[in-house]
Amino acid sequence: MTPDFLVTHSGGFHADELLSSVILTRLFPKALVVRSRAPEWITPAEDRIIYDVGGAYDADARIFDHHQRGAPLREDGQPFSSFGLIWKHYGRDYLAATGLPDAHIETVHGAFDASFVLPIDLMDNGAMSPSIAGPLAVLTLPVLLETLKPVFDEPDPEALERAFHAALAIARSFLEARIAGSAAKLRAEDIVLKAIADAGQSQVLELPMGMPFRSAVMKSGADHLLFVVHPRDKDWCLTGIRRADEGFELRADLPAAWAGLSNGDLEAACGIEGASFCHNGRFIAAAKTREASLAMAELAVSEAVATV
Repeated sequence: MTPDFLVTHSGGFHADELLSSVILTRLFPKALVVRSRAPEWITPAEDRIIYDVGGAYDADARIFDHHQRGAPLREDGQPFSSFGLIWKHYGRDYLAATGLPDAHIETVHGAFDASFVLPIDLMDNGAMSPSIAGPLAVLTLPVLLETLKPVFDEPDPEALERAFHAALAIARSFLEARIAGSAAKLRAEDIVLKAIADAGQSQVLELPMGMPFRSAVMKSGADHLLFVVHPRDKDWCLTGIRRADEGFELRADLPAAWAGLSNGDLEAACGIEGASFCHNGRFIAAAKTREASLAMAELAVSEAVATV
């Protein structure tokens, strides 16, 4: 049954029930969010979903707490928070509601759980401290969301409720942006894999627009590729391909003679009309036309191959 109420605890709020609320309010937009610890609210009933309160985990009864003895654990023994439980049971429906293609739902669900949901679960359970981020710990999402709580001596009794809903809107923005990014990477992967197939053994990969490409390049096993060319707003971009996820070492650098040059100076250095810019780090260059960018790419390939 479609719930009339989404029930979580009153008082101070945390990232786990805020992010759970993001999922549930998207799926059940007509349901009222009720923040309470009153027994009549935190007891399971057909008209509600209860989360982060109630002292029980029973998906059939639609209660998802994790504070009780015998609290639920993941298969690897790591603890759930309410967010992890809600994502486990409702995350796939949420992704479908965003319009994500069915073929991508399991991939995004699993990746988002590992990279976004699990850290929230661990922090909420005290199994991972925000201090692992060092001096930047104040910039972790749980800490940022909790800074939106009213100060301890705020006299307005409604301030906490207003703060919760303000924090909910911000949490929604972060979660939706992260999901959108994951979905976009999968769309990009499909485009890049097709472009790689079309390119054959060329060492230059041409894409129809700027997009994430490295994961698809690695997935395809296209170790022969050295550079990527694609249109930008008003020009064309030529970039190198990193060897690994960590660090900035490229499979091939752009020619040293181009480093830091632009416009006429760069045209003179490479002999290509329309060459407009090369970063001093030799990982990205630009040209005014597609033809110029491809010519620069071929010249860069020739120099890279000659120095091997």
